[in-house]
Amino acid sequence: MNSYNDMLDELKNGTRKDITVDKNEFYAFREVLVKREDFKHFRGVAKQGGQVIYQYMEVARS
Repeated sequence: MNSYNDMLDELKNGTRKDITVDKNEFYAFREVLVKREDFKHFRGVAKQGGQVIYQYMEVARS
């Protein structure tokens, strides 16, 4: 789980452009993501085949 938090921190800090999550690790990743205070700053875009690409937005979604 710490690796997911580290990846999200890298995304937030700008050292990483995006995170690609495969469908078999989606629920474990999302469990970590929704526990973060900055959860609404992350945007996930679903792709064909079950992959989700997450990006960090400066302005939180509503």
